[in-house]
Amino acid sequence: MKSISRRSFVAAGAGTVALGLAACGNSGSSATTAAADGEKSYKIGVLQLTQHAALDAANEGFVAALDASGINYTIDQQNANNDQSACSTIASKLVGDNDDLIYVIATPAAQAVAAATTEIPIVGCAITDYAASGLVADNEKPGGNLTGTSDMNPVDDQIAMLQKVLPEAKHVGMLYCTAESNSLLQIEMAEAACDKAGLTHERFTVSSSNEVQSVVESMIGKVDAGYSPTDNTIAAAAAQVGQICKEGKLPFVTGEENMCMGMGICTLSIDYTELGKMAGEMAVKILTEGADPADMAIESESGDQLKVIKNEEMAEALGIDLSVLDA
Repeated sequence: MKSISRRSFVAAGAGTVALGLAACGNSGSSATTAAADGEKSYKIGVLQLTQHAALDAANEGFVAALDASGINYTIDQQNANNDQSACSTIASKLVGDNDDLIYVIATPAAQAVAAATTEIPIVGCAITDYAASGLVADNEKPGGNLTGTSDMNPVDDQIAMLQKVLPEAKHVGMLYCTAESNSLLQIEMAEAACDKAGLTHERFTVSSSNEVQSVVESMIGKVDAGYSPTDNTIAAAAAQVGQICKEGKLPFVTGEENMCMGMGICTLSIDYTELGKMAGEMAVKILTEGADPADMAIESESGDQLKVIKNEEMAEALGIDLSVLDA
């Protein structure tokens, strides 16, 4: 298990700029190479739900895997800006373009594309539970045209980490967006873990990004600590949440690394870049080897790939000692 300590949060935009440059370069070079040597050039569409560091990393990892494979390809990068209607519109566009494969990042993006085609292969990433979200018949044997990698995080271990770092905390606020089905799944897991640990809990929900500030402010003074899963709406507002938490002295344990660096004190995190690479490798097998998504089990990172993440800057601002995590 890796341990990483960071004192500053790098904005998601920087990763997006890098990704945009990489994607444009690949699109041009792929088309040129294909024209020169006669090899097949694959058309790949990408639908990313919104811009935040974890999803950007999943996108970058996917592109890196395509590059590493040596295939020729053009790529159409689309971002829905966390708008479900935009997801549907973009999904229809990608299907209409007759892409060879569509990469979907986050559950709402996957649901939109799955509703638009049962023929074009779809590979997903940053989706917690494909079967529970209705995307596949079974996570071990999907049975349709969609497969991918799961970002199911170690919720039980994260709650145990919260209790270890904050032994005086008794009441935990659960922050998530009701529009994200996989967030509810993780919240239920977190509540069960709290029950087992003897911690009480209370839900604080938002239905859109417009409600994040008021809901987080309402948590101040009501709970001893907060927990937020891998929720895209909360992740996109992590810097905003972090500022409120600093001012209100509210410590958060989050579902993944990038959220932690924006608003949390610590977490046990998966690596979204690696998840994206795994998804990219699955896509290459589908495109070049004729692999069938119906028979490709949903993949996830192993336990030894998880990373202990510490946001020392936030912990210092809140007067919390994270050295207990070094033991």
